[in-house]
Amino acid sequence: MAQAPLKLSREALLSLGSMEGAYDLPVVEKRTPKVVPKPAPAVNPWPGYAAAAAVSLFAYAIHYLPFEPFRVAGDAGVRRPVSAAILAMFVGAFAGNFLPVGKTVLEGAKLVARRVIPVTIALTGATLSIANAKAVGWRAGVVILATMIAAMLASWLAGQALGLWARTSVLIGAGTAICGNSAIIAAAPLIDAEDRDVMLSMGSINVLGLALMFVSPFAGVWLGFNDDAYGVWAGSTLHAVPQAVAAGFAFSARAGGMATLVKLVRVALLAPMLLILAFAHARSRKDGVTVHYKRLVPAFLWGFFALFVLNSLGWLPVLQFKNGYSLASDTVLAEAGNILLTLSMAAMGLEMNLHVMARVGGKAVVVGTVAAIVACAVSWALIRTLL
Repeated sequence: MAQAPLKLSREALLSLGSMEGAYDLPVVEKRTPKVVPKPAPAVNPWPGYAAAAAVSLFAYAIHYLPFEPFRVAGDAGVRRPVSAAILAMFVGAFAGNFLPVGKTVLEGAKLVARRVIPVTIALTGATLSIANAKAVGWRAGVVILATMIAAMLASWLAGQALGLWARTSVLIGAGTAICGNSAIIAAAPLIDAEDRDVMLSMGSINVLGLALMFVSPFAGVWLGFNDDAYGVWAGSTLHAVPQAVAAGFAFSARAGGMATLVKLVRVALLAPMLLILAFAHARSRKDGVTVHYKRLVPAFLWGFFALFVLNSLGWLPVLQFKNGYSLASDTVLAEAGNILLTLSMAAMGLEMNLHVMARVGGKAVVVGTVAAIVACAVSWALIRTLL
């Protein structure tokens, strides 16, 4: 069924696309004379930053609540599987839709997302490494790759069947295949995704990820997995790293270690997936443009690759303090990235229109569910065959 057209005002149409402004796409050259629009009036971003910061602080207060599901204690220590970033998105959406937030704040929030997200993506590279790939082994590697491809294809096909926006389907597939929020945020500007695509995909992925985290240990027992097999299954199917770790250790300590290892290898594949998406989207453009592939990769993605390589080679420095305390710089960069991700999600939540999202939110959840089920089934079948 074709997607029903959205009836938005001129102002609303002009406000769409803060994610598209995450970087200026430098890969196209118009063949027709370009009409230069009049510059838009300057927007003061500071009210938006202040509102996003307030929402982020409130989200972190919820994130650190001392009871389940926000705090989960186990043999491996304390974990907090409910991301502060997704909490910030929901809190921001509530504030933006039900509280008297001024237009100046909403306009500033759009600028926050555009300026912060590129930095967030670059810092993500410091959290990834290829060092664990050898320990997983080729059989588990086949499971990971096949599960990722199946999740992407299932999301795309289900989205096409339901009439969901194509970019939303791609982002749901990326979040299911790789690492939830981080994959969605990194992939969105590369495919010209709009805020609606990011909000719908993140909302469905996080709801389904939490549900799968709680269900997986029981499903593993029902399916008769041993510790290693379940660890590979959880690591290759759970959406976010904390969710995979929590589900793994809920089964056993050995399964938790294997789930963590497999999930980290899967996350490391974010880099090649981003390149594939960027080239595929550039080739799919049919609007009378010439694609310059040598300028396809934006600056923030080069930063992502640089930190990824440095971390893989072990060249990121360790911070040493006079009292003898040391702190790895990748840990500092990772935490900075988490804070900026929370800030950007708070800003995007503030500008979210819940009336528009509600019209197609059910389709996004269905597409995410189909992708998750297919991923779990493919992973299970290959584990039974190869492991």
